Amino acid sequence: MKKLLKIGELAKQAHVTVATIRYYESLHLLEPVSKAENGYRYYDGAAVNRLQFIKQAQILQFSLAEIQQVFDVHNQGEPVCTLVKKVIDCKISALEQEIQQATARKTMLENYRTSWAVRPLDNPSNVKVCSLIEEVSLTSNRLDAI
Repeated sequence: MKKLLKIGELAKQAHVTVATIRYYESLHLLEPVSKAENGYRYYDGAAVNRLQFIKQAQILQFSLAEIQQVFDVHNQGEPVCTLVKKVIDCKISALEQEIQQATARKTMLENYRTSWAVRPLDNPSNVKVCSLIEEVSLTSNRLDAI
C-alpha cells in the first residue's frame, strides 16, 4: 500500500507552503485522496507531481486559470500539448506587443530628455512646479507627445 502524505509532508516534498496547497485546493487544482474525520487531508505521490507540474507551468508564465484549463483538457482525455502551444503563442504575441509599447515609451522619454537637455532650470520662486512636465500635452496619446 502506498504511503499517504499529510498536507505538511506534501508541502515539504513539493517545496511549497501549506497555504499554497490549501489555495490550490480552493481552486480545484489539487484534491486530497482522502480526508480523515479529524480533518486531516491525505495526498498520494501524484499530488507531488501535480504541484511540480503547476510550478513548471508557472515558470512558463501560465496563470492558475490556464493551468486549470490544461488539467481540464487532460481530464477529458484530449491531447494537451496543442492547447499549451496556443497559450505560449498568445503569450509571445502579448510580449511582442508589450515590447513595442515599451520601446515607444522609451523613445518618447528620450525625446523629452533630449529636448530638455539645454533648457535652463526653473526659478524656484516661480508658480510652476516644473515647466518641463507642465509642457507635456494632456491630449496627446502620451507616445506621440513630442
